[in-house]
Amino acid sequence: MPNSIVDEITWNSQRYQWSSGDEVLYSFWRLDGSLGNVHPARVVSDDGEELLCWVLPDTPVRTTTSPDGRHPRELPLAERFSGPRVPALSTWRGTSTLRLVFENRWSSVWWFFEPSGQFRNWYVNLEIPRGRDEHGVRRVDGVLDVEVKADGSWSWKDEDELDDALAAGRFSHFELAKLRAEGEEMISLAKDGAFPFDGTYCDARPDPSWSVPKLPVHLLQ
Repeated sequence: MPNSIVDEITWNSQRYQWSSGDEVLYSFWRLDGSLGNVHPARVVSDDGEELLCWVLPDTPVRTTTSPDGRHPRELPLAERFSGPRVPALSTWRGTSTLRLVFENRWSSVWWFFEPSGQFRNWYVNLEIPRGRDEHGVRRVDGVLDVEVKADGSWSWKDEDELDDALAAGRFSHFELAKLRAEGEEMISLAKDGAFPFDGTYCDARPDPSWSVPKLPVHLLQ
């Protein structure tokens, strides 16, 4: 059994691996140990180091809101990362996303597709890896992200939220530096047209036989 958080991450990562078609939970935790958003997904492939999975339209997802029901994006910036939160049921709408989750990298790459199936853009979701458990992958959202368009152009996202996220203790200055360095590395790959920004998976489609994954009811309690 693991003796520390680091040992637990390594132990979980080595133990859990999934097959094509399996349901997994893509879970976002906070550094204080509380659970945030959870996105059920269908596995395409997994080798223990890279998990490729689909989050399908109309998938039920766990989100968190203020006690009065406001989504964090509806809150003033100074309150967006602080104050009490309660779980709420939502739905992944409008577009499917194919996600490549790197076990030990501080990012995941999402391929966004239009409802027609046409590739739209990449999204580098900067994250702090927290290993796996029997349900799926555990990540901490890094707030800062990078959008890469189909033509290879790119832009930072949500830089205006960083000061408030730091003040709320969502991550430290050290962790933010690592997140930004990861973003810079991904931008370099995008500029070079290198994987994952080389067209790989841009024509991917989810298996039409797959049903929408379920969200465990207890996650909303």
